[in-house]
Amino acid sequence: MDFIGLIPSFGNFFYSVAAFVVALSVIVAVHEYGHYIVGRWSGIHADVFSLGFGPVLFSRIDRRGTRWQVAALPFGGYVKFAGDADASSVAAAPVESLSAEERRRTMAGAPLWARAATVAAGPGFNFVFSILVFTVVMMFRGVASEPLTVAEVAPLPYAEQQVQAGDVLLEIDGRATPPLEDLESFIKDLPMQAEMPYTVLRDGAEMVVQGPHPYPPLVNGVTLQSAAMDAGLEVGDVITKVDGEPIFAFDQLPAKVAAAGGGSLTLEIWRPGADGQGETREVVLSPRRMDLPRAEGGFETRWLIGISGGLFFTPQTQTPGPFAAIGSAAAQTLYIMESSISGLYHMAVGAISSCGLQGPIGIAQTSGAAASQGGLTFVWFIAVLSTAVGLLNLFPIPVLDGGHLVFHAFEAVTGRPPSDGALRVLMFIGIALLGSLMVFALTNDLFCP
Repeated sequence: MDFIGLIPSFGNFFYSVAAFVVALSVIVAVHEYGHYIVGRWSGIHADVFSLGFGPVLFSRIDRRGTRWQVAALPFGGYVKFAGDADASSVAAAPVESLSAEERRRTMAGAPLWARAATVAAGPGFNFVFSILVFTVVMMFRGVASEPLTVAEVAPLPYAEQQVQAGDVLLEIDGRATPPLEDLESFIKDLPMQAEMPYTVLRDGAEMVVQGPHPYPPLVNGVTLQSAAMDAGLEVGDVITKVDGEPIFAFDQLPAKVAAAGGGSLTLEIWRPGADGQGETREVVLSPRRMDLPRAEGGFETRWLIGISGGLFFTPQTQTPGPFAAIGSAAAQTLYIMESSISGLYHMAVGAISSCGLQGPIGIAQTSGAAASQGGLTFVWFIAVLSTAVGLLNLFPIPVLDGGHLVFHAFEAVTGRPPSDGALRVLMFIGIALLGSLMVFALTNDLFCP
């Protein structure tokens, strides 16, 4: 096996590890702070809030008597509540010798509602954090304004390019430009040719100018850990030929990629230069089989090289209202959760490849790749990972928050918690399940293509 191949092409191994540590530390801090603050609001005292495990590098005690510390191993964290090992423990320390007031400040002596709220707050804060990040990013990026107006034109290797910044697009190829929600289907019906007429409103006057296909083979995004990223494709590249055949529209690519299956494709790439002239080069890559969620549910298997396209211009944008942004952010978070659950189910029944389940090496590589694509991409990735961590912690597995919520539900129904013997057995099963899952994910990291 080629262990050198585990080092991402964008940088070195240590860069990936650093990005992974930053991402994980943020997510763990948010998760554990959820446990801490809701526990505090519920009257449960926290002895220690630790970011990381092992030897303590830094610590301070606040006025409430909680020790805040940073430990040497930055791969997790915990909150140690009074009378408990941490926020996810089920075995309580003896509290019989404590006064009623002191017992109330422990995890074991707190009312059931307080314990359940404290446990649920960790995943809950992960979801809230994701929604806040998505909201801020959406408001920062903005949404395209109507009517469709050109803010900036991407450099392209085409002679006829007369569309300019500030143009309002009235017609494309003689057809009225539709509302934004219908633009994608409108573009799919356009002829796949190198240029076409645009009717624009410029400086108050209507005119017809020539422009490229509105959705040219322009690389607007490169998927993390994809064939395109490994081949060195970058945002702004234009694919001019596939296996020697010229293409003019992004929608010409999928059929050629699918026809290649897992075989190699030779792409001629035009990359804009600082002088505006650009340079042409060839890259050879092989599409990779991916399982993608369908809008109607389930998954479809496709061959992909790992790029996304878009318009040849950047539309003028407007900042969405806070409620619209929050709604879109919540929908994004829910979509990640639904896709994750659906993906795990389809892996379990063998409908899709289990290679989609990443372990620490895969997540570290993806963290580094996201960081290499800029701050917004990295922050967005952290929010996606935060949702995934929150969802994982809600699974009804002992040692996870979801398992403890099941124990609390049992106590609510029966009026007593599970016995110590049952807890020990269930905790052992939970540790075995998680250990098996981690080994399986690590095996994917090492041996999946």
